[in-house]
Amino acid sequence: IPDSGHKYYLQFTTEDYKSGENAGSCLATVLYPETKSPPVVNIKCTQSKDQEQIQEEDNRLYQKIRHKTKSITGKNIPDSHGNIEPALEPVWALAVAGSSYIMWEKSTENMGYFMAQVKSVKQWIRKDDFTEFDYTILLHEIPTQDILSCHMRLTWLPGHPLKVKYFCASENHGLEDGSAMESGSAAGVLHEKGPNF
Repeated sequence: IPDSGHKYYLQFTTEDYKSGENAGSCLATVLYPETKSPPVVNIKCTQSKDQEQIQEEDNRLYQKIRHKTKSITGKNIPDSHGNIEPALEPVWALAVAGSSYIMWEKSTENMGYFMAQVKSVKQWIRKDDFTEFDYTILLHEIPTQDILSCHMRLTWLPGHPLKVKYFCASENHGLEDGSAMESGSAAGVLHEKGPNF
């Protein structure tokens, strides 16, 4: 698009993160502006699971987290052999969901990111029903192969928006800020600009 950037039309399928089963198909347009702003994404998906089934899965994940008697902490998830302790799978799943917003916001037409590892995670005990975690995550930058370290605070309750606030260490060791929030299951994030922590 002249004076705007490049626009891409995509058709793809999604899969359930845990089971690997087909989760639906999507049509999307992605505009990478000529400025350094995040891509503009319009997406429409049909899900193979109904909303009730998604809500049940979110509730099961939530119950695994809430039934702990002390705050959850962990390091190096997955470990150097690619293993994740079963007790830490719920916090890994939330890290995948929350980091997807960071990766989307930081990606450019020529640069992408994948979450490589949760270096550390700590749960904050709250008086309300929400779950809250502080993460240090490592993002693998493609094609440079660099590793970017980000601190992410994630707050979630099924049926409510997943809230993400973060900052990342840039190459010059400064900080890059961002925040997000999205309605839906733990798999999504909605954009909200606000103060960082």
